[in-house]
Amino acid sequence: MVIFRTIFGFLITAEAWGAIMTGWVRRAFIDPVMTFPFIDFSWLHPLPGNGMYFYFFIMGCFGVMVMLGYKYRLAIGSYTLMWSLVYFMQKTNYNNHYYLLVLLCFLMCFVPANRAFSLDAKYKPELKSSTCPNWCRLLFILQIGIVYTYAGIAKLNIDWLTAESIRMLLLAKKNLWLVGDLLQERWAHYFIAYGGVMFDLFITPLLLWKSTRKWAFITSIFFHLFNSAVFQVGIFPFMGIAMCIFFFDPVTIRRIFFKSRIEKTNMLVYPVNRPLLAALMVWVLIQLVLPSRHWLYDSNVHWSEEGHRLSWRMMLRSKSGHVNFKVVNPANDSTEMVDKSKYLTFKQQRVIATRPDMCWQFVQVLKKDYAERGWSDAEIYANGKVRLNNGLRQPLYDPERNLAKVEWYRFRKSDWLLPMEEDK
Repeated sequence: MVIFRTIFGFLITAEAWGAIMTGWVRRAFIDPVMTFPFIDFSWLHPLPGNGMYFYFFIMGCFGVMVMLGYKYRLAIGSYTLMWSLVYFMQKTNYNNHYYLLVLLCFLMCFVPANRAFSLDAKYKPELKSSTCPNWCRLLFILQIGIVYTYAGIAKLNIDWLTAESIRMLLLAKKNLWLVGDLLQERWAHYFIAYGGVMFDLFITPLLLWKSTRKWAFITSIFFHLFNSAVFQVGIFPFMGIAMCIFFFDPVTIRRIFFKSRIEKTNMLVYPVNRPLLAALMVWVLIQLVLPSRHWLYDSNVHWSEEGHRLSWRMMLRSKSGHVNFKVVNPANDSTEMVDKSKYLTFKQQRVIATRPDMCWQFVQVLKKDYAERGWSDAEIYANGKVRLNNGLRQPLYDPERNLAKVEWYRFRKSDWLLPMEEDK
């Protein structure tokens, strides 16, 4: 747990300060007029001016405190809150590792990761301990196992198994140094596609089994470094490598890293904490059910996006499209085409064409804006086409539907979304 805390602290610091240095904070929170928070968090808005730079700098400072084990509870609790707000504040730059970081930060709030090799233990000797309950280790194993398993199950679809999804993703990688041309070969597409699904489905049991653990760990390192080099997915690959440490026997970890630094202790048996056990069971149940919620909708999740987030559906599709908005004033039957550039960045204009929830949110902004201009009860129509992987371009939003009158349903199919032609 101590080793993971140190690596974890370094990675979350890199995530926060790296977001400033790479321009991500500017692109995600400062440049946009609107940031598209999660619908239930519409009250969340970025700090004005350059406030978000300060916000991420402070968050990085908390990351350093976690790494050093200094005022650990305050640091990890503060980082968890601040990162969760960042996650729910914007959807334009959605990435699964942002969600994973929310979960891991939350779990780190409850484990005794500061009881050895930390400034807390140095200044408060009564905190020192060379052991921790085994449930801490098992909880992280279960969490990453759920991520891998659901990611593997999600890949069992025709576009992935025919390597079409990965082919579309790799088209943008043709200029990569050394391997760009290689990644355009058809055999490479199949190797990556089937290697990816096999890794996701079997890496957890292979890491759990002592006989295959070493080779599974080596495979995990290669897999994650490849993803980092080719797909540039931030800290997620390094977090995946770091979490492998939980699969190794604690005695082995101690022998490798702390051979002469921690006194040998007998195994301690901690009493069963029933409220904690119940809370952990609820947590695990949520993690098992949430990624499966797309079955509640009678739609293709890759097309409609209903149930896509929070479900470990990673790199499964390439989606592009365009959409234009027409506003009709029923009072005089006048019409106006919306200039999206007044409201949205170039990236946001592309994203709302393929993500219905963000399209709906944009319509609410237009509805309010035109009402303030005197267009009461304005009708708003969306007309565009979307392409999923290498499929046909076809409309996602019903062009005949007045979206200003549409309500958003969380657990019911949206009837203003048109099905893919093959699904009709």
